Amino acid sequence: MKQEVYLIEGMHCAACSSSVERVTRKLPGVARSDVNLTTNKMTIEYDETKVSPDQIMGKVEKAGFRALPFVEEKRPKAKVTENEEQVAFRRERNSIIAALILSGILLYVSMGAMMFGAPLPGLISMESHVINYAAVQMLLAVVIIFIGRRFYVNGFKALWHLNPNMDSLVAIGSSAAFLYSLAIFFLLTDQPELVNGLYFEASAVVVTLVSLGKHMEEGSKRKTTGAIKKLMELAPDTAILVQSNGTQKEVPTKSLNVGDMVLVKPGSKIPLDGIVTDGVGGVDESMLTGESMPVEKTVGSEVIGGSMNQNGALTVRITRIGADTVLAKIIRFVEDAQGKKAPISKIADKVAGVFVPIVIVISIISGIIWLLAGQEPSFVLRIFTSVLVIACPCAMGLATPTAIVVGTGLGANSGILIRSGEALEITHNVKVVVLDKTGTVTEGKPVVTDIVPIGMEKKELLELAAAVEAGSGHPLADAIVRSATEYGMSAALSASDFENFSGKGVRATLSDGQKVFVGNDKLMHENGVDTQVLQPDAAAFSAQGKTPMFIAVDHSLVGMISVADSVKESSRAAIQRLKEFGLRVILLTGDNKAAADHIGSIVGADEVIAEVLPEDKAAVIKRLQSEGKIVMMVGDGINDAPALVQANVGCAIGSGSDIAIESADIVLMKNDLTDVSRAVNLSRMTIRNIKQNLFWAFFYNTIGIPIAAGVLYPAFSLLLSPMIGALAMSLSSVFVVSNALRLRGKKL
Repeated sequence: MKQEVYLIEGMHCAACSSSVERVTRKLPGVARSDVNLTTNKMTIEYDETKVSPDQIMGKVEKAGFRALPFVEEKRPKAKVTENEEQVAFRRERNSIIAALILSGILLYVSMGAMMFGAPLPGLISMESHVINYAAVQMLLAVVIIFIGRRFYVNGFKALWHLNPNMDSLVAIGSSAAFLYSLAIFFLLTDQPELVNGLYFEASAVVVTLVSLGKHMEEGSKRKTTGAIKKLMELAPDTAILVQSNGTQKEVPTKSLNVGDMVLVKPGSKIPLDGIVTDGVGGVDESMLTGESMPVEKTVGSEVIGGSMNQNGALTVRITRIGADTVLAKIIRFVEDAQGKKAPISKIADKVAGVFVPIVIVISIISGIIWLLAGQEPSFVLRIFTSVLVIACPCAMGLATPTAIVVGTGLGANSGILIRSGEALEITHNVKVVVLDKTGTVTEGKPVVTDIVPIGMEKKELLELAAAVEAGSGHPLADAIVRSATEYGMSAALSASDFENFSGKGVRATLSDGQKVFVGNDKLMHENGVDTQVLQPDAAAFSAQGKTPMFIAVDHSLVGMISVADSVKESSRAAIQRLKEFGLRVILLTGDNKAAADHIGSIVGADEVIAEVLPEDKAAVIKRLQSEGKIVMMVGDGINDAPALVQANVGCAIGSGSDIAIESADIVLMKNDLTDVSRAVNLSRMTIRNIKQNLFWAFFYNTIGIPIAAGVLYPAFSLLLSPMIGALAMSLSSVFVVSNALRLRGKKL
């Protein structure tokens, strides 16, 4: 199966996007076709042996739209420059201003004298020059209709292809009012009393108000994609290249290659991903990771393209360019999420697909009923037009995608990347959160936790052990060496004749001739060292999940050092917040039960599942799902990938392996467990916003269409003007988009 993305031109409402989906899904070999009205993109998955891109584009064109292959940028854009879309947006705004001015004049001419006694020149007075009076209205209406001609071109074209949309409703209603008024105009010479039946203002002002609403809606929609635009703006246009002879040259960022050395001055952005080879500085990564504090970078530190070097000059060797950079991956991640629909949108899509034909039928039936009831043709025309223009499938179609676009953008700005609308929706239903221990709840690297000396100072014991362990590359040895360095280890001690005993420990001879052993009880026993005095402490440390290591000099025990993987500072508070959200938290690890239980008690996990092999983690998730639970798995390692895929929602810590990240539905860029609860909160807020939007869209149409059809007229003599209907329809879409935009100001 091949997946492609197309830009769809000519869509104006949910009925449009539904039509494109419907016709493409009928093609042979198409497994999936989703259209996002907010981004105007269609994501289609199909069998290349059964259907071709030309057939797909041809089918879309027959439905009344245009499909263009979406070409993804290989590098993030340094700036979002003015493009054709922005020029067209401004041109449309100017046209609408002209239409509003002309509509104001038309309303003054047609209704000013009648309603407010406003004066008109005698030459176009309704009493003395009825033909001139009608002709002025007709001419103004023609100009306004010409300005809004896209409604008629697109609307009747869609109707011809049997895919009527919002433009079709406006075109039919406006044309009916104009043609009716035109017929009256030709009868005025013989029957001047018909002048009150002119509806030129209704036919034209409806187009102006709908155009205004669409323009406001488009402006609001453009704001929803602000997160991606901000990310694109992070990449600098130029960089300072350090050439092989040491000279510096300013070059375009896009010309850099892997291995190039660049100088990043204080206050400048890092052009691309790389490793610091010289210098120390504090780098602001907040736009990429959500981390508010600058991160200190030294020689060997990785830096992310687009982040800001706040202080200290850094020399960076470029390691990733183009689509491989973290920034490019984040942009692609967010765009993918915004292009994929959430399951909740299916309801609105199904309704929108049949909405316009139903509205046309309702308008015709309403007109016939009132005509049979004895009402005049002008009354029937008003009912017919009002029903057509008040209907709004746009609000239904925008309810879900706008909220998802804003929600995923908010998440990206906070360092929480969500892969799809489906993942965003499922997350709010999660009942169980399963946490991998190492690297997720804990730091993922061992540290010295306890030093128990016999007959010497702690620092002296640590130096002895470090001098021996310096020859080992074992993680436990590294922990001891790091700790000794932090203590200010003396350089006087050095070791030789290093020997490693696999699974037991090490031995070496110090410069003063002493033989030092560092290792477990088995190593000590084999070399005649009595550890009895420290056995109670060793047992206590082991029960807490720590690894005790005995130190002996010339076969005499001199102390013990314990090493353990420390718990992250944020883990306990993060798990407590998850529990406050009503979620059950399970700690899942391959470590021994004693160590796992100890960590679980520290962080407050509801349940601890220990001694699980990497390949069995997915089976644990499957068992929980078989109990009817919606499960989120949080992990960072390669061995977590199967469990991340098996879970309803896989959540990867951003500093973890690429395999874990690629397997996940959500990526936490900050490596902070607190972001798990923030992701859940983001999902809940977004789904709540979607439900509000859907309620408003359905409520509006449920109330608006019957009123426009005249159900209140018999009891209250209340009849809706087509112009009021058009304004209400436009504002309903603007309301839905504006409600989604409220998410941008929320705190997670």
